[in-house]
This record gives sequence, structure tokens and C-alpha cells, in this order.
Amino acid sequence: MTYTLTQLDEQAAAPIAPADELAGIFDLVPSETARSDAEAAALMENMGFGSKFSDYMAHATWTKEQGWHDKRIEPYGMMSLDPAGSVLHYGQEIFEGLKAYRHEDGSVWTFRPTYNAARLNYSGSRLAMPELPFEDFMASIVGLVRADERYVPTGEGTSLYLRPFIYASEAFLGVRSAHRFEYLVIASPSGAYFANGFQPINLWVEREYHRAGPGGMGDAKTGGNYASSLLPKVIAHDKGYDECLFLDAATNTNLDELGGMNVFVVMADGSVKTPRLTGNILPGGTRSSILQLLDSQGVQTSEETIAYEELVEGIKRGDVAEMFACGTAAVVTSIGSLTSDDGRVELEMGEVTKRVYKDLTDIQLGRAEDKFNWLYRVA
Repeated sequence: MTYTLTQLDEQAAAPIAPADELAGIFDLVPSETARSDAEAAALMENMGFGSKFSDYMAHATWTKEQGWHDKRIEPYGMMSLDPAGSVLHYGQEIFEGLKAYRHEDGSVWTFRPTYNAARLNYSGSRLAMPELPFEDFMASIVGLVRADERYVPTGEGTSLYLRPFIYASEAFLGVRSAHRFEYLVIASPSGAYFANGFQPINLWVEREYHRAGPGGMGDAKTGGNYASSLLPKVIAHDKGYDECLFLDAATNTNLDELGGMNVFVVMADGSVKTPRLTGNILPGGTRSSILQLLDSQGVQTSEETIAYEELVEGIKRGDVAEMFACGTAAVVTSIGSLTSDDGRVELEMGEVTKRVYKDLTDIQLGRAEDKFNWLYRVA
């Protein structure tokens, strides 16, 4: 089966002006608190993931009267929010995640940033939030990365992780969509997402809790979906597992996704399956890229309903050879085991998982031809 481009894929293919033409749309406000070169170098020696942040952030405001305005790259710092700010009470918030990569020649690139721009607006439409023009999204990324270019690392598996987000900032307690929103992008120089690097993870199969239900917000990238996954993840971690695999809320029998990653199943015949997008599953950009990449290599792929019990039986019979999860932060990670109240099955890290990771990261890092025009140079 050939992967059919989604609406997000098609929107992401829209042409975008070069970075030099977008630079300056967000005005740069010089920082008086930026780290010294020595302090910045010390930070880069021990990055972790998502725990340390660069000197600047992008910021814009939306109001009903003015639309998006006051666009600037300003010093990273605390934000002021009224206690009646509606995001605190009604949860109008969406976010994205993407990375800036340093190539061997010193240039800096992002991977499919327009997919993130399209999905941000897709999520926003579900939460009755204003659309952010692609040009503003891209200009904010360009402006921030250029201001903080010294925080784009060079080591294998490292990147400058970018977190764009929008939240409702209007102070009111009535139940309606807010009339004021803030858009920000913050940046975190980061190493590997999982502490043990590219090693198989062990999953707890969650049967009691769900991320979202039919008609909910499961396919929107909003904090509420992640909040609903935290308790089962805590329970899983306390049992010694790395992550949760959620089943669908309607029947509690079919694979959905992990707390923050899509899941793939590799069959013994080399074909690859992933759960179809039902409205509960986040349409991941890495998921889309993997399907397109495999299709281009002649691998048979399919998006379908995958019953957990049938999956377990397939693993036991040897029909299922590998499983892996994917997302922007981890890129690709092998799944080493599935455990539920009914027992445990184990899988090996296979060659397909390794190849997908290598092929995708080679494109991201400029080591392989970008046949899909996914890369965008920012600096």
C-alpha cells in the first residue's frame, strides 16, 4: 500500500520564502542577561534533554482587534500571567516540537518545520484558537535560531530542541474562547531523549486509563492529552517500565500510541504496519516521514487497526519481528518488550528499526540526499 498524503502533508508542502527574507519579521530585543561564552560552553557540556534553555525566546500576541502583533525575539525570562488567565482555568493551549540540526559544514537546518506549522493550526482549530500564519511561524524559528545559534550543538544525536506554543492569556472566568493569546518559541540544547540512548524500551500496556476518547482531542497536540497520560506513566515507571502503550478508548483492545510517540510493527516478511489515524492518535511528523521513506524504498506499509491480542500472538508465533516507536524528541526507539496483566512478550532490536533511524537521521543531519525536500536552512 502506498502512503496517501494527509491534509497536513499537503499543507506542509507549500512553498516558504528563504530564511534571509523572513529574518527581521520578529524584531530582536538585545539581551542584557545573556550568558558569557564560558557560561554557554559549560551549559553545552552537560545538556540533558529539555532542562536548560537558551538566551532568547520568540514572542507575539494576538487580540481580536489587532490579530498577531508585537512580534519580537526577546530575552528568555519569566512571563507575567493574571491569576484569571483563561489557560489556567480552561486549558486553551497547544504546542509543537521540532529541532535545529548542525550540519558538518556548520550550517543549521530544521526538518519539516512547515509540518509543525500546519499541525499547530490544526490543533488550534480544535481548541477554537486563532490561526498563526506560516510566515510568522517560520520567521519566529529563523529569528530565534539565529539569535541563539551558539546553542546548536555538534555532537552525534544532539540538536537545539524548539518548543513553539500558544496559550490563552485573557483574564476572565467565563466559559468561551479567549480574546487574547500569546505565541512563544523557546529553545533547549539537547542530547538524547532517553537516558540510555538508542536502546530498546520496555512498555507497560495500559488497560485502565486512556489519553483521549472518540470525539475528544487525541489528534491535537495540546497539554491536556499529555496530562491524562501522566498518572499511568508514573504507575508504569514505578513498576520499572520506560513508557505506556495506550489502547483505544472505545474498545480497549486496539493499539493507539505511547504517551508521546507513535508506534510501528515490523512483520517477519519485512512489511511494516502502524495504527491508522482515528482522530485519537496524534498525526506525527516523524510517523509521516517514516511511511514516506519506507514507501520510497519499496517496503510494503499499511495503516490499519491493530488488535493488541493479535499482536501478542503474532510475536509469539514469530510473525512479528520488531516494534519501534517514533517522535520528534526520540526520533526512533526500539521496543524491547510489552507487558500487561496477562503476561510479557519480548522482541529484538531489528535491522528495520536500525535502518529507519539511520536513514532518517542521515537526512536530518545532511549526510544523505533530501529527496523529499524536507530540510529548511535557517542559518
